[in-house]
Amino acid sequence: MRSSYKVVEENGVYFVTSTIVEWIPIFTHEKYFKIIVDSLNYCKSEKDLKIYFYVVMDNHIHLIVKHPKLSDLMSSLKGFTADKILEELHKDNYKWKLDLFKYYRKKFKSTNYQVWQEGFHPQLISSKKMLAQKVEYLHNNPVKRGFVNNHEDWKYSSANNRYWDGSLIIELNEIEF
Repeated sequence: MRSSYKVVEENGVYFVTSTIVEWIPIFTHEKYFKIIVDSLNYCKSEKDLKIYFYVVMDNHIHLIVKHPKLSDLMSSLKGFTADKILEELHKDNYKWKLDLFKYYRKKFKSTNYQVWQEGFHPQLISSKKMLAQKVEYLHNNPVKRGFVNNHEDWKYSSANNRYWDGSLIIELNEIEF
């Protein structure tokens, strides 16, 4: 079922969520996290995506972002990352995950697999209060799921945003609100 959430303001800041079909855990090894992080960094540097906050969980991502053609960008990002995820799953011989992506594929899809659920649930950030609430929700997601005790301990989040060597995972934009 498609979401009723829509991009309504071309230059707005949005809280978006993209989920793996049936909440299948994909981002469980470094190379799978790297697919989404590298893709976000590419969109930032080459497609002018503004990334303010993010978290990559095992089966979904939350972003607070801005882009004039956000729907097109998210579609492209999800298509590209799906191809890369499938490529790695084939290399790793994760037949059971591939079988799930084949089984849960929407029948109207022209591909053999479906990695991401339809849509990306865009919610326009309309106030500083809403922004603070969404950032808190996003950063506390790994804590709520029991992955870490403190939100800054989750590696793939703007609450931490550092590799173990201290380098940035994603260079974040400063939000102007």
